[in-house]
Amino acid sequence: MTSLPVILLLSGSLRAGSSNESVLRTAHAVASPRWRTVLYDGLAALPHFNPDEDTDPLPPPVARLRAAISAATAVLICTPEYAGTLPGSFKNLLDWTVGGTEICDKPVGWINAASAGRGGGAEATLRTVLGYTGAAIVEAACLRIPVDRQMVGADGTITDEGVREQLGKVLELLAASSRGPVSDTGQA
Repeated sequence: MTSLPVILLLSGSLRAGSSNESVLRTAHAVASPRWRTVLYDGLAALPHFNPDEDTDPLPPPVARLRAAISAATAVLICTPEYAGTLPGSFKNLLDWTVGGTEICDKPVGWINAASAGRGGGAEATLRTVLGYTGAAIVEAACLRIPVDRQMVGADGTITDEGVREQLGKVLELLAASSRGPVSDTGQA
């Protein structure tokens, strides 16, 4: 029996009720039964990156992060931009992945939920850092989907059907990418 692809959902925001968290909660809600999604919730628990501690045994929160990435067949990120780049806490998470090989060659996509004209600095930094980790960026799974507060329902998920459909397509691309190369049309 073939196991289902697992898509790890990483939020770059610590803020309660963030648009980024809503995007990933929505992705989790619209996921097909042909794959599983896992929301990572350990961002706040990660210690500050220190290369001296990037050895076995790893700090437990770091070991948990790396195990989650290792168990995933693909990763979807949604992070805000702060002061023109990634928030420090999310950059810290990514720094902990550089010394490991868990994300190397793993299909990765991201959603930029920022308003038009914003978020480009975070995307640029994300692309640079993921390049250092060896992640396999799936370009077709990297989208700008601006999220307005009025689009978020009481359950914290996005109610807009167009956005929900786009997120489903991104997950489909990542799941297909975990099985092999994806063409420009999104077909494996």
